[in-house]
Amino acid sequence: MKVRDIMTKDVVCLRSDDTIERAARLMKQYNVGSLPVCTDDKIIGIVTDRDITVRSVAPGSLSMQRVGDIMTRDPVVGNPDLEVEDAANLMSERQIRRLPIVENNSLVGIVALGDISLERQKSAGSALKNISAPDHNFTAF
Repeated sequence: MKVRDIMTKDVVCLRSDDTIERAARLMKQYNVGSLPVCTDDKIIGIVTDRDITVRSVAPGSLSMQRVGDIMTRDPVVGNPDLEVEDAANLMSERQIRRLPIVENNSLVGIVALGDISLERQKSAGSALKNISAPDHNFTAF
């Protein structure tokens, strides 16, 4: 299965000059833990709830900083044709929970560990259903 089959396609982006407060409000509104930072449709960074906490709130400089001050620059990205298993391996190797998906240098989606986990549960459930289904061609003795 390809990442394009499970990724979130309607992704909200921030600009590097957005406030950290705006980032936090959007995270709350969309119930997400990270947001890509884009110039037009090109991803230039990613900001996470952890970035806000560790890089802004903890040092006490929340009101003076912009998203561009705390974002992770040049984030790891994948492409829509990446196999889900390969995406999971990449995320594991790089210790990231969300993978922006880029096609032709434009952000087209994002896949999270939760998306991969849900897909695996569906696959396992489907397999279990097929394994547990009665075989009507089987004759018991």
